[in-house]
Amino acid sequence: MTISEGDRLPDGNFSTMTAHGPEPVGGEFFAGRTVALFAVPGAFTPTCSTRHLPGFVDKADALRAKGVAAIACTSVNDVFVMDAWAKASGATNVTMLADGNGDFARAVGLVMDGTGYGMGTRSQRYAMLVEDGVVKRLFVEKPGAFEVSSAEHMLASL
Repeated sequence: MTISEGDRLPDGNFSTMTAHGPEPVGGEFFAGRTVALFAVPGAFTPTCSTRHLPGFVDKADALRAKGVAAIACTSVNDVFVMDAWAKASGATNVTMLADGNGDFARAVGLVMDGTGYGMGTRSQRYAMLVEDGVVKRLFVEKPGAFEVSSAEHMLASL
């Protein structure tokens, strides 16, 4: 079942890179604050790298001015790939949450079959506004689209 607005996020089994190496990240990341979370099918892929991530990097200050405390990107990639993508993209204002095994994507019911492209099971493209662990807004893209999950669309919805 797909997560809906008003639902509490499942406890994620994410990883993020820190100065001390990979660290696990769970539901505490979302506790007590507003987070703009967006998901991409893959780090370094065309739309993800040229439009989706850069949009949130560019609009970070505007999102924060509207009450967003943190911006996070998740993808079914390992923590090393997510860290390399953040560095290559200059995404210092976005927390990269690696969903290496796709556990979070499956738990929220937003998986995509990318086997036809040699990508295996991935996350669908979406964005959500999460307040204290509860989904307040959810914008899921139609296959192949990039419209409602953009930083601009999220900003306009706040």
